[in-house]
Amino acid sequence: MRFLSWLFRAAVFFILFAFALNNQHEAQLKWFFGFEFRAPMVLLVLVVFAAGAVFGVLAMTPNWWRQRRRHAARPVPEKSAADPVVAAANLPVVPDVPLSTSPRDGI
Repeated sequence: MRFLSWLFRAAVFFILFAFALNNQHEAQLKWFFGFEFRAPMVLLVLVVFAAGAVFGVLAMTPNWWRQRRRHAARPVPEKSAADPVVAAANLPVVPDVPLSTSPRDGI
């Protein structure tokens, strides 16, 4: 599965790289009152994408703040020591069987 994930990422990268190489010609962006801006097509696409991402994050910010305020205002329930979840949380995490191999990815 990890190999397929990296293969997909590589394919997307090479497709976008080929798109950038094929769109190096100069494009003209016309504004109001006769003002125009000339830049490579790939640069204009990148700027518009980045502006859209920033706009999306800014549009979501009030909702995020509202959710944070609601979460902070919610009372935290008291847990007793007899609660099995709290009791299990205090136990150390030790495997029952020793690991025969080292952990994957250094974790």
